[in-house]
Amino acid sequence: MERIYFDNAATTSLDPQVLEAMMPYLTEKFGNPSSIYSYGRESRMAVEQARKSVAKILGAKPAEIFFTSGGTESSNTILHAAVYDLGCKHIISSPIEHHATLHTVEHLAKTDGVNLSWVNVLPNGHIDLAHLEQLLENSPEKTIVSIMHANNEIGNMINIHAVGAICKKHNAYFHSDTVQTVGHFPFKLNEMPVDFITGAGHKFHGPKGVGILYINENIKISPLVHGGAQERNMRAGTENLYGIVGFAKALELATENHEKDSEHINGLKKYMHDQLIEQIPGVSFNGDTFGDSLYTLLSVNFPKNEKSEMMLFNLDIHHICASGGSACSSGAQQGSHVISALGKGGDIATIRFSFSKNNTKEEIDQVVATLKDLI
Repeated sequence: MERIYFDNAATTSLDPQVLEAMMPYLTEKFGNPSSIYSYGRESRMAVEQARKSVAKILGAKPAEIFFTSGGTESSNTILHAAVYDLGCKHIISSPIEHHATLHTVEHLAKTDGVNLSWVNVLPNGHIDLAHLEQLLENSPEKTIVSIMHANNEIGNMINIHAVGAICKKHNAYFHSDTVQTVGHFPFKLNEMPVDFITGAGHKFHGPKGVGILYINENIKISPLVHGGAQERNMRAGTENLYGIVGFAKALELATENHEKDSEHINGLKKYMHDQLIEQIPGVSFNGDTFGDSLYTLLSVNFPKNEKSEMMLFNLDIHHICASGGSACSSGAQQGSHVISALGKGGDIATIRFSFSKNNTKEEIDQVVATLKDLI
C-alpha cells in the first residue's frame, strides 16, 4: 500500500532537482573550501554562490547570511551571543516556542542568571502584544525578545513588523525562529525590523542538517563553535558543502514556484478542514486556522476516547504519517507544551496534519475515510 505522508512540518522529501544540484559535490567536486588549490577554490565558490543566492532571495546582504547545521544551532548561537556578547540580562520568549528556543533560554536562565519572562498566549494561540509591550516597559535591563514567526504545532503566525516595532521602541534585540516560514513565504529582510532569523533546508524540500542564520550587519557577535575561520569566523568546522548547495537550490525552487505551490497547499488545507467537519462529529481545530496562520498545517482535535487515544498508532498501521503535537521528539509521548499553553482540556486527542506540494485531494479523502473508520 502507498504511504500517505502528512507530516511535512517535521520534514519534507528531497526535491529531485535539489539532489541533482548536490550530486557533483558528493562525487567529483570534493575539495575542501579552505584549500588554496583549484579543487578547493571550486568548493569555496559554490559556497559563496549559494550565500549570494540565499541573501538575494531573502532581501539580505551576503555578509548577513551564515550557514549552520539547522534551525537549532542557529537559535542557540544567537541566544548565547545575546547573553555573552550583547550584554542581555533579560530574555522575553513565549511558552509555545520550539524546544530549540525554549530549552536554550531555560538553560541560560539557570546557568547564567539571566531573567526570563514569558509573554502571555491568547486562547486563539496568538501572542499577547499588549503584554509584550508591558514586559518591555518594565525591563530596565538590556533585553532580547525571541518569538517564533510561525508555530510548528498550530501554525499561528505573528506579525513580524508589529513585534519588531515594539522591540525597536524599547531598544530590545529581536530574534525570530522562522524555520517554518523560510521557503514558504517571501522575505524582505532589509525592510523587516528583525535582528536575527533562522532557517532549515529540510522544511522546504532541501537536505537535512543544513540551515541558515541571518545576523543584521550592524550587530557583531562571537561564534558558538570555536576553531577554524570558516563562515567569516562565525562558525568553525569544514562547511557542509553539498548541504549548502542543496539549501540554496531548494530555496530557489521554493521561491520560483511559491505562488503555484502555496495555492495548491492552501486548497488542500481548506479541503481537509471542510471534509473533517462534514464527516467526523465533534472535531475542532487549534489556532487561528484561516487567519494569520501557516497554509501548510492543520491542527485537529478529536474527542478523546479509547479509539482516538491510539489514533496515531492506528494511522501508522494504515500507512498514514501524521504527528501528535510537535514531531521533533515524537516517540516520547509527553503531551504537547503548545496545546497545554492554549488551555485545552485533557478530553481531546490532537493530531497535526501538514501538507506539501506533493500531496493530493485523493490522499485527504483516504485519510478522512480511515479516520471515520477508526473513530
